[in-house]
Order: sequence, then structure tokens, then C-alpha cells
Amino acid sequence: MPTEAPRDPLALAGLLQLVSPALPIGAFAWSQGLESAFELDWVRDEATLENWLAGVLDDGLTRCELPVLARAQRAWVAGDGEALAHWNVWLAANRETAELLEEERRLGAALVRLLGNLDLLPRTAPLPESPGYVVMFAAAAERRGVAIEETLLGFAWAWLENQLTVACKALPLGQTAAQRIIERLRPRLAEAVDTALALDDEELGPALPGLALASALHETQYSRLFRS
Repeated sequence: MPTEAPRDPLALAGLLQLVSPALPIGAFAWSQGLESAFELDWVRDEATLENWLAGVLDDGLTRCELPVLARAQRAWVAGDGEALAHWNVWLAANRETAELLEEERRLGAALVRLLGNLDLLPRTAPLPESPGYVVMFAAAAERRGVAIEETLLGFAWAWLENQLTVACKALPLGQTAAQRIIERLRPRLAEAVDTALALDDEELGPALPGLALASALHETQYSRLFRS
């Protein structure tokens, strides 16, 4: 009976570094429209927050960031600069507000700077023009030797953790409530990865009108803690 190839502990450590909230790229400054959802009273407590996050995961990350992340990592492995440029532009075109596009590009630029300082910039292909966060996350994962499935799961985990950090800062939501949401959504993260990996190119694209509206309204919101 064949045995599984041993997992590289350094790859896992590299993934943990990449998804850590201590990674100095400024991800904590963005709420991705969630702050406006609080202001609009769409999200007000543990139950409504979980519903919001589950919807963004199912109709957003699963059909946009995660499948593109997989394609970008495969492109870095193959040294396919044309594919990287295509998916970087595709993702930018799917950012429906100025804030969401700014977040993608600023986090991407911050990750480029950090990887440069750590001597971890990609070697297989040149950076695309204005590389976004998703493409650079894939580049970092490729340099660390992280398996694609684990890259996607790590990205989804980092997104969920950041969204719950935003909620704990802006809502009367305790850390235990946040952990309950994590516990209930953990299986859905794995399901999202499986679904994302099975999608064809023509099936990709987010369907998040509520998030887009919240993000657009946030641009003129009077009182704000976050940049999106």
C-alpha cells in the first residue's frame, strides 16, 4: 500500500507566516464593506454576522479569489507570465468599488515590498503590472512550496480571521462569539476550497451586490474605523 509523501514542515511554517495577522502588510486596516454593513444595521450580532460571512464566502471567495489564487499559483510554478497578467487584470476588473480595488493593489504592493526584503520575490516569472494581493499571495506560497489546496485554505482562513477582528472592534461582539463563528464556518472553508478547485474559467465571478453596495456607501460614510 503506497504511503503519502511526507509534508514539508517548513512549507507549513511558511504558510502560517503568510496568514498571520502579524504579517506587516496592513490587512487589518480594511473591512471589505463590513463596516458599512454595521452602519446600515445589516449586521448587528453574532447570527447576522455569520450569515453575512457565509454569503461572502459562498458567493465571493469561492467563485473569485480562491479559484484565481489556484490559477495564479499554477502560473507561478509554470513560469507563465501571460496567465499571471491575465488573472491579475481579471481580478482587478471584478473589484466593484474604488475601495475594493485600492485594497487589492495596496496589499499587493505591500506584499511585494515585504517579499523583496525577505529575498522571496518570485523567480519563475516577472511580476505583472500593478500586482494585486491574490497574485502575490500565490507567489509567496509558490516560493514556500505550499500545496495549492493548503494555499487556498490558508487564504480563506486569513480572510475569516480578519473579518472577525473587524467585527470585534466595531460591534459588541466578544472573542468567544467570534470563536463560535469560526467553529461553525470551518467546514465551509474546506468546502469552499473543494468547490473553487472544481470550477471552470467560465464559471468564475463574484455575485455580491450587497457587499458592493456597502463598500460604495463606505466611501462617503461619515465615521469610519477602516479604509474599506
